[in-house]
Amino acid sequence: MPTPAKVKIVEVSPRDGLQNEKQFIPTDIKVELINRLSQAGFQNVEATSFVSPKWVPQMADGAEVMAAIQRKPGTIYSVLAPNMRGFDGALAAGADEVVIFGAASEAFSQKNINCSIAESIARFEPVAEAVKAAGLRLRGSISCALGCPYQGEVDPSAVVDVARRYLELGCDEIDVADTIGVGTPARVERVMKAVTEVVDPARVAGHFHDTYGQALANILASLQAGISIYHASVAGLGGCPYAKGATGNVATEDVLYMLHGMGIETGVDLDAVVDIGQWISGHLDRKAASRAGNALAARKAA
Repeated sequence: MPTPAKVKIVEVSPRDGLQNEKQFIPTDIKVELINRLSQAGFQNVEATSFVSPKWVPQMADGAEVMAAIQRKPGTIYSVLAPNMRGFDGALAAGADEVVIFGAASEAFSQKNINCSIAESIARFEPVAEAVKAAGLRLRGSISCALGCPYQGEVDPSAVVDVARRYLELGCDEIDVADTIGVGTPARVERVMKAVTEVVDPARVAGHFHDTYGQALANILASLQAGISIYHASVAGLGGCPYAKGATGNVATEDVLYMLHGMGIETGVDLDAVVDIGQWISGHLDRKAASRAGNALAARKAA
């Protein structure tokens, strides 16, 4: 399959990147991060989540963040909302897209939310109906699509099964997420091939964690499978909770450097993203986990 000429990057740092930070990030910093990302040209920014602050205290200010951001016309501002209470918050906050999430691994589903995959997705039915009735976009994320911390291998047929259920719920976009970063190109190719037999490749996204250093190779394998939407996090923000000390989300700067080097259009200003990565890392008092970002920043400073 020919490599896509244009790719959409979903920037997930404000939500997936920051949610595991131990120290509470001030609301104005989150707002500035989202505003700077919008200005850098991202078509889609995952801004926050409307979940219980008991479980994700970092996202307790979701409504305040959404009220304060400067919205760029044409940009999709996504929020996670796993239940009706979350949906009500998302709707009131003016979200453009609601994200629901379920696992492709039965063991992960049971350990995390004490129910089966089928039960977890059935819980999303009222949310999906409400999202569609409100005229918003609906995105479904399939976690542990390439491996599970509890059961190990995940069969591609299990990923396809969740994708089918998401289609029935009316999802506009479906993310294939390597939550623990164990995927390798051959496995990614198999999973993407299986999923795109059921879902139009234009509606499938790759969400790869770089825990084992495979994320860029996995994106390349996905590009060759015709996938043109990828999730990334500026400065590689977002650790992997299942692998101590491991990196989590693939760094946006690295993804942009590779895609632009391949002549693939993203509409995103890499220089601006490098600056954002250095700025937010400085605020968090650590070095950015982006090789391209750090190399380009050092070249600028020389």
